[in-house]
Amino acid sequence: MGGCFSKPKPVEVKVEVVVPDKEKETEKMSPNGKASPLANCRPNGTAKHFHDDDKSITLSPYQNPRDFVEAAVCHVKDLENGQMREVDLGCGKALLIKERGEYCAIGHKCPHYGAPLVKGVLSKGRVRCPWHGACFSTATGDIEDFPGLDSLPKFQVRVEKDKVYVRASKQALQSQKRTKVMTKCTALSNYSTGFSNVLIIGAGPVGLMCAETLRQEGFSDRIVMCTADKHLPYDKPKLSKSLESTAEQLKLRSLEFFQTHDIELLKEKEVVSVDVKIKTVTFQDGLKMEYSNLLVATGSKPKLLNCKGKDVENVFYLRTPEDANHIAKLASNKNAVVVGASYVGMEVAAYLAENAHSVSVIGLEAVPFRKALGEKVGKAIMKMFENNRVKFYMLNEVAELRGHLGKLKEVVLNSGKVLRADVCVIGAGSVPATSFLKHSGIHMDSKGFITVNKLMQTNVPGVFAGGDVVTFPLFLRNNKKVNVPHWQMAHMHGRIAALSILGCPLEINTVPYFWTAMFGKSIRYAGHGEGFDDVIIQGDLDELKFVAFYTKSEEVVAVASMNCDPIVSKVAEVFKSGKAIRKRDVETGDMSWLIGKGTQ
Repeated sequence: MGGCFSKPKPVEVKVEVVVPDKEKETEKMSPNGKASPLANCRPNGTAKHFHDDDKSITLSPYQNPRDFVEAAVCHVKDLENGQMREVDLGCGKALLIKERGEYCAIGHKCPHYGAPLVKGVLSKGRVRCPWHGACFSTATGDIEDFPGLDSLPKFQVRVEKDKVYVRASKQALQSQKRTKVMTKCTALSNYSTGFSNVLIIGAGPVGLMCAETLRQEGFSDRIVMCTADKHLPYDKPKLSKSLESTAEQLKLRSLEFFQTHDIELLKEKEVVSVDVKIKTVTFQDGLKMEYSNLLVATGSKPKLLNCKGKDVENVFYLRTPEDANHIAKLASNKNAVVVGASYVGMEVAAYLAENAHSVSVIGLEAVPFRKALGEKVGKAIMKMFENNRVKFYMLNEVAELRGHLGKLKEVVLNSGKVLRADVCVIGAGSVPATSFLKHSGIHMDSKGFITVNKLMQTNVPGVFAGGDVVTFPLFLRNNKKVNVPHWQMAHMHGRIAALSILGCPLEINTVPYFWTAMFGKSIRYAGHGEGFDDVIIQGDLDELKFVAFYTKSEEVVAVASMNCDPIVSKVAEVFKSGKAIRKRDVETGDMSWLIGKGTQ
């Protein structure tokens, strides 16, 4: 069996379209789903956060019966409990689910990157995306784990004469996503420009998710996000995978979105200091702003290369869309060198391999990803790159960057090897962007990471932190303080921080989920494999179809796979349940314990 299994294809369903004769009840389910986690909590901050007007918002945007379609999609006996089916309503598809004898229907595509959820994992009232691990409630369509910002639409289901009918908004079928209802800021004009109830430093997924969660849960005071970047928040994982993408193409939310929901965004505003005693932040331009609650989510910054010629032109650290665009342009039919065999470095190398004249990768380790994925997997990936004309110079470092007329021409290695280079990309690791906090009183470890608890709280009351800059207790590893610089985890940090600010704390217990894409192939990864002592591989590394289980002592602590979806999502659900996976369970090659009834 080798650890991989084939999935049955979705069944084609013939549909009987029923045009409603009269206006039917609109969906009673709120787009926000089940009761707010704040229902029994008293928010902190100013006296009023919740208003009767907010609660009376019409929750379904689809009222006209002509905007709806209804179709008979299957017989009641066609699905068993625990099964999903993609059904066509004529003008769009839905995901039909049967659990505990009851049917429900939600959007069929993950709002993040459009993955077909029918190929994902159904477990205890939620569906996990097969590509990147986002989770959605089957009862409400709400997003419960990340990545992604939007939820799924929820559709009405009824059973009549042994047939299952689904009624859905045509618009929802087309969009396949739903933004939760948000409150607005009351009396915004009354606020001083020098004060914010919640001040967020950083406009990545942590800050954006925090701001959106606050508004979704009824917070109606001032929210200010500030960023040193000049762009709206954008999808940074795509920078290294799609170098030609512009900031406009990568943006996560529009300017109109921020304006509509009263989330103030200050661009090109770099924070230089924080005074927690008087609750004040100082910006590089001299502006000062007081706060009631502060969230630090500044992310990481690249480690700088320290060698002769480091200031020559056409040497890039991939920080912005402009950097990515310049790299792609300069490398076209030219010689490119990538310093560092990290995920970012390897993704850049894979992208450039299709356009550059030559691509060379310099790395400190013998094989790429050895510490993260193990030597065997690293060698298999390295071979894939070599088959795509990428040359490796491993166990090497850069001694000098040589230029001609100020522009890069050669990269000299400490081994003496000289590489022709028209453009060089440095991807040699990163450090937390927290130097501005040195004298703030906010506790950081020796590496500059902010230490937080399960609520994203720092040692200072009213100050929270999340994302790449923190170490936090990971429930998978007995609450050991770890740094998990993943896009998915950053979203969850933002949500947890928001709930803490609102006075309704929820402890973080999400499973780390990571992915990388190279040459059209993706590696999925779930868990936290730091310190693994063995790797159990099922499948065929040469064929790049495998599952790798990372073990510590006798327990599986992480899993990675290529071309074996949705095994990583299945393992993530096992991790989430708190059940241990033993080494002996995966050594046999029998993966039946992972295979549920799944889809049709």
